[in-house]
Amino acid sequence: MPVEQREVAAEEVDLRLDRWFKRHFPTLGHGRLEKLLRTGQVRVDGKRVKAGQRLEPGQVVRVPPLDIEAPAPKREPSAVEEREAKDLRARVLHKDAEILVIDKPAGLAVQGGTGTDRHLDGLLEALRFEAKERPRLVHRLDRDTSGVLVLARTAEAARWLGEAFKSRDADKVYWAVVAGVPKPRQGRIDLKLAKLPGKSGERVAVDAREGKHAVTDFAVVEEVKGIAAWVALKPLTGRTHQLRAHLQAIGHPILGDGKYGGKAAHLDLPDAPKQLQLHARSIALKRPNGRVLKVEAPLPPHLRSTWAAFGFSARPDRDPFGGERP
Repeated sequence: MPVEQREVAAEEVDLRLDRWFKRHFPTLGHGRLEKLLRTGQVRVDGKRVKAGQRLEPGQVVRVPPLDIEAPAPKREPSAVEEREAKDLRARVLHKDAEILVIDKPAGLAVQGGTGTDRHLDGLLEALRFEAKERPRLVHRLDRDTSGVLVLARTAEAARWLGEAFKSRDADKVYWAVVAGVPKPRQGRIDLKLAKLPGKSGERVAVDAREGKHAVTDFAVVEEVKGIAAWVALKPLTGRTHQLRAHLQAIGHPILGDGKYGGKAAHLDLPDAPKQLQLHARSIALKRPNGRVLKVEAPLPPHLRSTWAAFGFSARPDRDPFGGERP
């Protein structure tokens, strides 16, 4: 098998390199891929890269001779997989010829990785419906974040959706419950974020020199006696763990987020939530024809329990950012 030069397709925008290899060469083990990367045999646009490198359409991946076995025969899904597929289909919030919007449950990773066998990317066949091929991922949510997740049903939709998420044509609003009450009650967090080295998984921190531009608007919706607050968040950039890192940086970590907030993210109260209190509440997408698609995800059970415990209203009376409500 000779060296191949494969171009990244439009629908593969923002796909991790290791996931790209898993998609095209499913029998290539992760350890083997890491060795090929370390020795420079796998490159992107002629440059050495790491397994977590995010790909862009049009980039060229150098694939050396792999000498791998043919994929195993397709097997029938198990009863557990059938139940997961049924649950996923029940979570569809919007479906048309171009787009699917689902309500992602907390605890489900969007893509696989080391030690992550169960993930949304491996379940997308369940969301094919009448389409010729399975839908494509165009953006991500953290494993423990619930709510609105958009999928493209065609290659062309994946292209313009990818551009929409890079620009302000995708207006996202998140809800979170944080420790304490931010002051002022409404503002903007403009702090650069950089990925931290280490083997403990993806993690970022404020870094004014080496970090990438990251901006988040926030507004307090309701509070509980200065102890905690329901906050609406609007990320204007899309960095890894941006909301979690930004809120921790201003001294108000998201409740249940021990990774970033440590002990401060766990209140010493009988009904204090232990699970991450972050929900992708809504999205407004501007389509190429100029029309705007607005979709909203209901609160999941663990957040409904928090809302009840703290006495929050089910919905704000108005858009906390002063615009038209989604």
